[in-house]
Amino acid sequence: MTTPSIQRPTTTAFFVQSAISFGLSLVALMVGIVKLPVGAWERGFLGLGLVFVVSSAFTLAKCVRDRQEVEEVTNRVDKARIDKLLIEQDAFKPGQV
Repeated sequence: MTTPSIQRPTTTAFFVQSAISFGLSLVALMVGIVKLPVGAWERGFLGLGLVFVVSSAFTLAKCVRDRQEVEEVTNRVDKARIDKLLIEQDAFKPGQV
């Protein structure tokens, strides 16, 4: 059985850096799509691709987070069961080996 890891919360600086990085990359890509020397149909296709990639990235991040939370809950339940069994077993009680 694996022991649950202690998860440290992200710092405000890391959160701000991540948000700014995401915003800048999104704006840069949108500007690049607008400035491309192609027709409106091609721009629309690339724009829809951008929307799809961003939304699927958020969905994937949510799925990974949900799976991690389920594993943490499972680990806590398993640990509680083991702790209960250990508490119920008294090593000094006569008749137990």
